[in-house]
Amino acid sequence: MAETSFPPDRLAYWRSHAWLAVLAMVGAMAILWLMGNPHVWTGAIGGLAAIGMRGGYLASYEMTRVWSLTAAAIVGPDQQQIPLKNISEVNQLGSSVQIVTHDGHKHLIKYQPTPARTRQTIETALSTLPERSSV
Repeated sequence: MAETSFPPDRLAYWRSHAWLAVLAMVGAMAILWLMGNPHVWTGAIGGLAAIGMRGGYLASYEMTRVWSLTAAAIVGPDQQQIPLKNISEVNQLGSSVQIVTHDGHKHLIKYQPTPARTRQTIETALSTLPERSSV
């Protein structure tokens, strides 16, 4: 099996941050409204500014976090290595793919352009294993 890499996608990154900004804007406005603040609209500006700054600050870091699928393991950033035989579940969460191991560790392959395809690629690799650990 040739090595397959899963680099993050800049468009998926900003799309995820757009949804976070919407939630932050609505949440901040709701809190201000519940507090009786007459300037509820400032919550929208604050939520948008906070998530925009976060997105701009973390973009260069997140774009370097590439995961790779080899014949025996999924290798992630920061020297993470997940043996394929230890994977119990592969889930899709928005633009991310979550890998759950038998001992409960969870890992995210974030900001995938096509998370369903990433998940399918990993599940296909898992289906070719002769035997997977159940513990």
